[in-house]
Amino acid sequence: MKVAVLKGGSSLERGVSLRSAARVEDALDSLGHEAAGIDVGPDLVSRLRADRPDVVFIALHGPGGEDGTVQELLEILDLPYTGPGVAACALCMDKVAAKHEMRAAGLPTPDWAAFNATAFGELGAADTLDEIEARLGFPLVVKPASQGSSLGVKFASSRDEVPEALVSAFSYDDRVLLERYVQGRELAVSVLGSEPLPIVEAIPREEDFFNFEARYEIGRTTYVCPAELDDSVASEISGLAARTYETLGCSGFARVDLMLGDDGPQVLEVNAIPGLTDTSLFPMAAEAAGIDFTQLVERILTSAAARPSSQATLPA
Repeated sequence: MKVAVLKGGSSLERGVSLRSAARVEDALDSLGHEAAGIDVGPDLVSRLRADRPDVVFIALHGPGGEDGTVQELLEILDLPYTGPGVAACALCMDKVAAKHEMRAAGLPTPDWAAFNATAFGELGAADTLDEIEARLGFPLVVKPASQGSSLGVKFASSRDEVPEALVSAFSYDDRVLLERYVQGRELAVSVLGSEPLPIVEAIPREEDFFNFEARYEIGRTTYVCPAELDDSVASEISGLAARTYETLGCSGFARVDLMLGDDGPQVLEVNAIPGLTDTSLFPMAAEAAGIDFTQLVERILTSAAARPSSQATLPA
């Protein structure tokens, strides 16, 4: 097949995207497909029309790539693509909306509060800190509502640290999420099709949150896969991840991030377009399941080619 690999773009995760795409392109070449990398920009539609790929492999991360934006264009062009559809991508990217869906479905997720820049700057949202403290306690995790890879995420161990954490989060997004901190083990469950893969545990070597640098710099974090868990606990976590994946409407593949605390597992978020770099958790989980990277790419590609086509097309 002729496969367009969408990569790069203008989000803050551009570098990660380029690394993911490079591995995907190598795998496609080894499988005998014709891989055409496209660094996404204003000429995307014209390039796709000119190339006329059989399938589009989305290796874009962050806003524009995993929030439904590029997926909507591909559906207009009637091009099959990898990963979840428009609605699921938009929902997964909006952490606040996703948590509302999870809570409505009875899935455990940490308590939270959220507000946007207008509420903060013009409506006195900062004065709700007493109520937020009473509801969530300290420490808090403060994060942008629509970013990935732990960008802009800060801990606030006391009220004095909240302003700095908010400033950091608002520098990445105009809406922030303040979430009750769950102390425990950080786990990730990758789902391929509808199949949960072996659980990965991320253990930072420094006493710090699993942040952007720790995630993508080799040696900053220790990974254990499969995670060392009792069979009953592992089964509970995998089942929870599968239900979350289904609740948010995912298809193809995605990754569910959780914390395992004293009260059991809690879902933090779902990554609709998880990284595929040499330090990414999804390929690590696949390998533990006996699926090498080339096989993983082929399975993702096959599921995309089978996606029902849209009836909305643009003229050539």
